Amino acid sequence: MLEGAVEQPNGGVAAHPKVDRDAELVESLRRHDAGAAEALVGVYGDRVYRLAIRITGNEQDAEEVVQDALWTAARKIDTFKGESAFGSWLYRITANAAYQKLRGRQGKRLEVSWDDIGPSFDDQNHHAEPNGDWSARIEEPVLQTELRTVLSTAINDLPSDYRTAFVLHDMEGLSNPEIAETLHISLPAVKSRVHRSRLFLRRRLADYLAAA
Repeated sequence: MLEGAVEQPNGGVAAHPKVDRDAELVESLRRHDAGAAEALVGVYGDRVYRLAIRITGNEQDAEEVVQDALWTAARKIDTFKGESAFGSWLYRITANAAYQKLRGRQGKRLEVSWDDIGPSFDDQNHHAEPNGDWSARIEEPVLQTELRTVLSTAINDLPSDYRTAFVLHDMEGLSNPEIAETLHISLPAVKSRVHRSRLFLRRRLADYLAAA
C-alpha cells in the first residue's frame, strides 16, 4: 500500500488528509493565547513583508500592509475554514491589502502604456514574440547581477494590476482561481494579466540583451 494512504472498507485506498503545518499556530490564534500574535509575526512577518514589497514597491506601504494583514488574520481567524493552507490564506489577505494600497495611490506614478504591455505584431499581422536563445548569455557572470536589476525594474514598471497578478502567480505560486478570488476579478482576467506581464518582461530582457 502506498505510504500516506489508508485502506477503505470496500477495499479502496484513500489518501490521508493533508495536515496544515501551521495547525498549532492557528489553534493558538483561535484560543487567543498570550503570545499567539507574536508567534504569527515571528513565523510570517518576513514572508508577508517580501510579498508586500514586491507588490507595492514601496517600503512604507509594505510595512503598513504587513501590519494590516497580520492584524486582520489574527482578528478574523475564525473565518479561516482550513480549505487551503493557512499560509495561502494569509498570503491572499496580504495581497489584497497590498493591492488596495496600490489602488489607493493610483495615478501618483507614471506607468507603462498599453502599447508596452500589449502583444506586438509583425508586418504580416502575426503575433511577434522576442526571439533568440538567451541561455548562454544569461550564464555570463557579469550579466547576472545586471539582469536581476533589469528584471526588478521591469516588474516595478508594470501597471499595478498586472504586477500584482504576476507576482502572485509567478513569484508566490498562487493558482489562477486564488488570484481571481484575491483580486475580485475574473479567471480570464488573471490569465490575461499574467500572460501580458510575461510578454512585457521578456521584451525588456530582450531589449537589454540586444544592447548589451
